[in-house]
Order: sequence, then structure tokens, then C-alpha cells
Amino acid sequence: MGRYVKKQLVVEAVQWFKHGDHAAVIADNSDDSIGYIDTLEGRMRVEPGDWIITGVVGEHYPCKPGIFDQLYEAAD
Repeated sequence: MGRYVKKQLVVEAVQWFKHGDHAAVIADNSDDSIGYIDTLEGRMRVEPGDWIITGVVGEHYPCKPGIFDQLYEAAD
């Protein structure tokens, strides 16, 4: 088995707090503080504070703040 290092990649991301913060988030009619994003892997839940990342082919997906902080830093 080989070992591999993930290639460096710059992504666009927006932190989501409420509906209207990102066009890809679909409102949950039963709870105004929760949304959903249709990703390549299926529908994923979005909660206030989650980051919405735009992937390499324009897809969107949510990322919890703690994981985002471990994986990403601001680009210059």
C-alpha cells in the first residue's frame, strides 16, 4: 500500500448563519435555523456556523467549523 499527500487546493467558502447567506442552502420549512445542500453524495444538513465550500467542479458542501479550522487557513 502506498502513501499519498493531498494536493494543495484553494477553495471558496462562506460561513452560513441564516437563510440568504448562501444560495445553495435549501430552507427547512419546519426549522428556520436549519438548511440543506444537495451535494454529489446526497442531501446534507447545514446548521448555523457551518462553512459552505465550493468544490473544484462548482459543487457545494457543508463543513463543520472545527473540521474547517483543522483543514483550511486563509489564503493570501
